[in-house]
Amino acid sequence: MKLLDPNLCNQCPRRCNASRGGGINGYCATTLEPAIASVCLHHGEEPVLSGSHGVCNVFFSHCNLQCVYCQNHQISINSSETISRYSISTACDAIARDLDKGAKIVGFVSPSHQVSVMVEIVNELKRRNYAPRILYNSNGYDRVETLKSLETVVDIYLPDFKYGSNELGLRLSAAPDYLDAALPAIKEMFRQKGNYLSVDDSGIAESGMIIRHLVLPGFVQNSLDVLDIIAEELSLNLHLSIMAQYAPPFAIHREPTLNRQLSSEEYECVTHHFNQVGFHKGWIQELSSAHNYNPNFDKKEPF
Repeated sequence: MKLLDPNLCNQCPRRCNASRGGGINGYCATTLEPAIASVCLHHGEEPVLSGSHGVCNVFFSHCNLQCVYCQNHQISINSSETISRYSISTACDAIARDLDKGAKIVGFVSPSHQVSVMVEIVNELKRRNYAPRILYNSNGYDRVETLKSLETVVDIYLPDFKYGSNELGLRLSAAPDYLDAALPAIKEMFRQKGNYLSVDDSGIAESGMIIRHLVLPGFVQNSLDVLDIIAEELSLNLHLSIMAQYAPPFAIHREPTLNRQLSSEEYECVTHHFNQVGFHKGWIQELSSAHNYNPNFDKKEPF
């Protein structure tokens, strides 16, 4: 399994090309030190991923997006201080404990800017004779060339598809080319995995792809646009996960509408469009989920 060059900050679409070992940080302010904030069992993923044992999630620090509403803001802010609570070895120790408890999937959360670290972890797990299913859980702002290098590494892709326009990517996530980058990236994931979501005898995913979309209060048209793009550019047979779990993580002065939860009328508009367009595979989250999924990364078990 080939390692990407960990020294260059060019694994995501920003392609900063900064030398992580030379004291020059790129957009994500990541150094050569693995920036891993948490390794924990998570039971809140889609049922086909979590099952009864949960997913062993590896949460990376910092991010190649800076969403104004990020629920993981405690660890995602690109400050000069890297939140790193694990080395490769100690991360693998923690993963191994969860796999020994019955978890079948190791999920890498926000890996786009630290894919080389992710691959190191996967290689180390193999050296320890562990072969879990590898879940790539990203914000969708991925680089196609990086994804191609992962074709034999990743079993399940779980990208967000956040925005149907570059304008909104800039406004809410500081990514002026979000759609221009995310659509080709998700198409590459689709090329690798197709429509079929393979599951084992216990109903846990073995291989495939699920696209997530978080519905934001005040931005219903964006959600309708995203569904239309997936239908027109990808496939109506994909598994989609429509999420209603948005809850304001703090006061968001720039975007007042994000200081409230999603209304039932807004969510019904999106779920109606999901069905009207012709999607028929996946999950529609309950509106009450906004009270259940806010992590606290100051705790050993964030969820």
